Amino acid sequence: MNLQPVDCFGEKRALKIEKRISDKIKDYENYSFTQLQDCALKTFFDLAQEFEDQRDFYAICVMIPKVFYNLECILHLVNPDGNLEMACHSEQLYGTFPEWSGGTTELFEEQVILNDSFFIPIKANMQLLSAPAHTPDKGILGMFEIHSASELTDHMKLFYKKYVNRIGFQLHNRLVTEKNKEHLRFIKSLVNDIGHNVIVPNMYFSLFFRRMKGKIDRAEAVGNEMRRRLDAVGTACKDSVAYEIRPLAEELQYVNGSIEEQFQQILSHYEQTSLFLETLLRRSHFEEGRYVIEPKVIDFREKVIRPQLNRYLPRLEERGITVDNQLSGIPDVEITVVADVGLISQAYANLFSNAVKYTREVYDDAGQPYKFIAVGMESLQGYFGEGKDGIKFNVFSTGRRIPPEETPKLFKEGYRGNNVETEYGTGHGLQFIKEVVELHGGVVGYEPTQMGNNFYFILPK
Repeated sequence: MNLQPVDCFGEKRALKIEKRISDKIKDYENYSFTQLQDCALKTFFDLAQEFEDQRDFYAICVMIPKVFYNLECILHLVNPDGNLEMACHSEQLYGTFPEWSGGTTELFEEQVILNDSFFIPIKANMQLLSAPAHTPDKGILGMFEIHSASELTDHMKLFYKKYVNRIGFQLHNRLVTEKNKEHLRFIKSLVNDIGHNVIVPNMYFSLFFRRMKGKIDRAEAVGNEMRRRLDAVGTACKDSVAYEIRPLAEELQYVNGSIEEQFQQILSHYEQTSLFLETLLRRSHFEEGRYVIEPKVIDFREKVIRPQLNRYLPRLEERGITVDNQLSGIPDVEITVVADVGLISQAYANLFSNAVKYTREVYDDAGQPYKFIAVGMESLQGYFGEGKDGIKFNVFSTGRRIPPEETPKLFKEGYRGNNVETEYGTGHGLQFIKEVVELHGGVVGYEPTQMGNNFYFILPK
């Protein structure tokens, strides 16, 4: 007999849904709505889906009671300042609204009768209260006013209460949809602004760097020529002026060398920052609503690993962390992988950033202290199927091993382990790595080792 595993979560959800259906059947039996009332609710639902314009929707809300029961209605909505305003009147659907003596500027949490008008609060969809749309205090979007309240039976009041509940649900959905459309319009505009005001101007820095490098090289050439002439003068005669100038020439050489070193650091920082900037703000990401990779055949060692490791070397050294043999775990042969160099470089940057923060000193069996990271790779034959090899890229760091109960959560958004201590972080880095690697058709993972922790990802070769 084949026994299928029981999905407890799915079973519980199914039972809950089944119970809610049964509850609703009982509710509607208790409501005892007439055929005309059912028709009014269905008409509202159908027309609310049919008409997209917000003013038309307001008109539908007040016209249902008027057409079906000849009752005048007003739709009052809360404005962004928190004040109640008339949004639509059944006597004048569009344009200037007539005066209405039974109006109110007060928000009631429950239905009330004032001046022969029946006021019902329009409540928001509670599941959408955290959505990016204006939701007033206590989740009340407005008030629905029905004239001639003295003519309403208790049963009609119940019907209108349920009717206004549907107005609230539809209205809140529309508010959220409109706010999302505004956000999308803003994002599209922002992407254009980023391209025009950030990405394009940033490209000009490469021209400035080339010019600066030319000046540095020229300064070095002038310094070399100065020393050559001083050497020639010193050889011809013991010129005291030459001997006085020589220390200045040597100082100039030292300063120029320092400028060259700092220039290379700034250039490297600029190149990596530009790579990340142009990759993360790529137009296709915003158009698709997800990361979109632009794969190229790249030398993984030289185009991805070495630049990122060089960026983090100063920070590793500041914390007394050594790099085990500087890429000794990666062969000198060119490792070619089809990948998005910008996104995969950021995955490595996140791994090295974590190594800086969480690498700790450990001791071997002989009591010898160690505090280092190791970067390596290995080929995995047939990992992705017959004839489909993979390459495993490792970043190991010494320290306390992550407890087994935490490892299933490591690559989840926002999760931070118990070893974070006082280190700053958001819990987003590993989740970002997972997302990027999976976009490349790869997998991520973690392995505890005798001296620490190894994080890795495997890409198709």
